[in-house]
Amino acid sequence: MSFTKYLIFGFVMLLFFPAPKVHAQFSKVLIPQDVTLQHAGSNGFMSAGFGYNFFKNKRGHLDLGYGFVPEKRGGELHILSLKFNYRPWEIHITDGIKLYPANPGAFVTYHLGPQFDFYWDKDTYEDGYYWWSTALRPHLSLSTEFNFDMKKLFKTDKIKNISVYSEFNTNELYLVSYFQNAGTLNLTEIFKLGVGIRVHL
Repeated sequence: MSFTKYLIFGFVMLLFFPAPKVHAQFSKVLIPQDVTLQHAGSNGFMSAGFGYNFFKNKRGHLDLGYGFVPEKRGGELHILSLKFNYRPWEIHITDGIKLYPANPGAFVTYHLGPQFDFYWDKDTYEDGYYWWSTALRPHLSLSTEFNFDMKKLFKTDKIKNISVYSEFNTNELYLVSYFQNAGTLNLTEIFKLGVGIRVHL
């Protein structure tokens, strides 16, 4: 058995048959810290997901989501997403309301379905003829978020916080097209807007 196979076998054993203490810690880490519902924004007509906070100040955030575009809206499309953003600035509006005014981020989306693929058909197109993937889209984003502390505002312990946010994003195809066709495309044509709500558990 090769080293790679040993490594994979060891990882699978650790994942499914860990020591009780490790299993408890691992399960705790996997529990989502929030759930998100979003409209538009390159993740589908509607998307839902769950996320985790990172760093001691909890300013970093990772989201995993699934989005759907119905047939009457240009689909049917199914989209998976992995998103990360960072909230560098925090403004306290009141005792229970915070504003994160400009949060840079990046995310990738993957379109499911037989019509999408990582590579173009090499039997039809020369190698390098099309440089992008039809399935995978990297994006850059900038969001604004309002955070409401439920305990301070409504005296409830069932939900920690609720956030509402807006997010502008663009992808590598839009950016390349914009710079290659200077004067033809406006910035408003290459940026997409999404709005969402995040419930912190």
